Amino acid sequence: MDGIESSAAPTGPAQDTGAPRRAVSRRRFMVYSLAASTLTVAAPLACDTSPAQGSEPARGPSDVLVTGADAEMLVLEVTHANRIVVRLPRVEVGQGITTAVAMMIAEELDARLADVDIPLADARTKGNQYTGGSNSVVSLYGPARRLAATARARLVTAAARRWHLPAWSLRTGNTMVIAPDGRTATFGSLSASAARIRRTAVSAEPKPASRHKLIGRPTTRIDARDIVTGKAQYTGDLSVAGAKPTVVARPPTLGGRLVSVDDRAARALPGVHAVVKVPGGVAVVAESFHHAFQARDALKIKWAPGPLASLSDAQIRSRLRAAVPHLGSPPHGSTQVEAEFEFAFVSHAPMEVLTAIADVRAHTAEIWFSSQTPTDARDSIASATGLPASAVTVHVLRGGGSFGRRLNFDAAIEAALISKAAHRPVKLMWSRGDDTRHGRMRPATHHRFRASHADGRVVAFSHAMAGVGESSADKGTANQAAFVRRPGRVQTAGPRPGDSGLYHFGRLSADAGGIELAIPLGAWRSVDSGMVRTAEEIVVDEIAGSLGKDPVAFRRTTLRSRSVKAVLDKVAAAGSWGRTMPDGHAQGVAVHEEYGSCVACLAEIDATDPKHPRVTKVVMAADVGTAVNPRGLEAQLMGTAVDGISTVLQAGLHIDRGAVREGSFADFQWARQRHAPLHFEAHIMPSAGEPGGAGELGVPAASGAVANAYARATGTRPRRFPLNF
Repeated sequence: MDGIESSAAPTGPAQDTGAPRRAVSRRRFMVYSLAASTLTVAAPLACDTSPAQGSEPARGPSDVLVTGADAEMLVLEVTHANRIVVRLPRVEVGQGITTAVAMMIAEELDARLADVDIPLADARTKGNQYTGGSNSVVSLYGPARRLAATARARLVTAAARRWHLPAWSLRTGNTMVIAPDGRTATFGSLSASAARIRRTAVSAEPKPASRHKLIGRPTTRIDARDIVTGKAQYTGDLSVAGAKPTVVARPPTLGGRLVSVDDRAARALPGVHAVVKVPGGVAVVAESFHHAFQARDALKIKWAPGPLASLSDAQIRSRLRAAVPHLGSPPHGSTQVEAEFEFAFVSHAPMEVLTAIADVRAHTAEIWFSSQTPTDARDSIASATGLPASAVTVHVLRGGGSFGRRLNFDAAIEAALISKAAHRPVKLMWSRGDDTRHGRMRPATHHRFRASHADGRVVAFSHAMAGVGESSADKGTANQAAFVRRPGRVQTAGPRPGDSGLYHFGRLSADAGGIELAIPLGAWRSVDSGMVRTAEEIVVDEIAGSLGKDPVAFRRTTLRSRSVKAVLDKVAAAGSWGRTMPDGHAQGVAVHEEYGSCVACLAEIDATDPKHPRVTKVVMAADVGTAVNPRGLEAQLMGTAVDGISTVLQAGLHIDRGAVREGSFADFQWARQRHAPLHFEAHIMPSAGEPGGAGELGVPAASGAVANAYARATGTRPRRFPLNF
């Protein structure tokens, strides 16, 4: 195995886009040739656990196809069947990352998009397999393009040698190399000879943006047909030999403990294979889910109440309010705009309920599920089952939504423990009620703001908040929460301590406190920003009102970033900001900047019935640098608009004496089709800069715009979200 960099010089100087560039060393983008009988190349991915610089991946036997068991490597293989295969170290949960990566690969190879396969990689021994933080396109854009460009250079060189022609005279297209006289050779037919090439005769540099034909073009998802026809496989669709449907009886309160169980009636029912105790309750393994649910309901269980049995929403809100740090003194002679906001707990509620298949044996374990953190999941499953991590195999499957829920792997750990106790493979499904009442949720928070203005401008802006953190006293399966931020360290999206803030607001201050409760928490789409920036954008509107200024005009004169001003101007123009509207109808606007990107949202609302408002129109504009797939980005923005409508107007979780009141979409009132805007449009700002993050970007802007529209339509100042609480 040879570790090499392309020997060909770039075709020209690097383009200066004017955008700030991330510092990436050439070593990090080194491309390797893996020993195989087909062309297989690999590029390291930037990660926290990368090997020492200059190290090489382990040598493999020459007759083995290297298909992706490659630690931190991103591997591309050109097969004899003319397929381009890249095993992706990320998970597809509906965000379209497989399509985006396929577009990057097809662009640099000049391959047909239909010839590119992007299977998901199993959990690896090391490296970056984290899917989250709106970071997937950002982290893969350079390595994937470099990888494909190297493969193309070798394929062209192989064709030049075969035809005895100058490599520069050849071109590529439709997954083929094409000679000046019209001869063609598929990449697959050149793969074996290209695998032996160590010095390319043409440049292996990725194309400049000016030559992109696929990147930046709105493209239908590569898996769209499979999804709508049912061909796409999720965990629940898999048939693993011997794996039987499994469900768990859970306590009525959060953290409730099992006192005793009489399982005789359940075991006597037809189709029941096993009843076993697990840390979260009592599991039933049966021939079908119908049998499993019947047996679960036949269990006679005595539960001890959980540690929150004496707490309900009112007490939690009171404790949060008391935990908010005090604001300092305002500047002398200034006028104050003050506000406090409460945000409820929110379920992730992905459409595909949590499902995991586990086959745990004496010395090995094999797990199938959708995971945003498969390497961490493997290590935790190994610890829970008493096996070495090297004995645990985690197969990563596509997920039907996540919004941060699949960062945590409590269902997979539970499935492994059930399989070990039952001595057989199991297919565990958490029902909708299981995940709503016992799964992870966005923490509740309380925010206090004070903006001080004098002589027509803001001279000081203070924000203090408190959030619920998960108590670490219980180390059981149900408390696996590695990705929850702790109280007292809550990161605010702006202003942050030491940050300049989004606006020219003079002296900035921010502080955070919190309380700890035995509640299972998890990072929810946009994490803190969905609350912090939503509240801040409401305050910005109220500052504008206090100064007698239009909300858009005030933002334009106060925003620091020209890019944010540009997206604001775009939605204001496209959405006809300021147009006359009937009584009870109004527009609202908000902006957000994060992940190296920015977005603005304009929402129109019909609140003639204030208890049943309807968002009628949403216009969004985003600048994310290079948008690999604008159609995918539009879908992401549309999803964040629904998130904003849901969490601001109607969807949240109540805590009643230690229990979550809601149990399904019947009472956890996520927006339905009848709540979706009648008109939606998204505008993607042109840019040649490096890609920024986009998956979570739109949530704060959409939420803030909906809240501001409601306030203007009703003449009220909303302070508790969702509004129907």
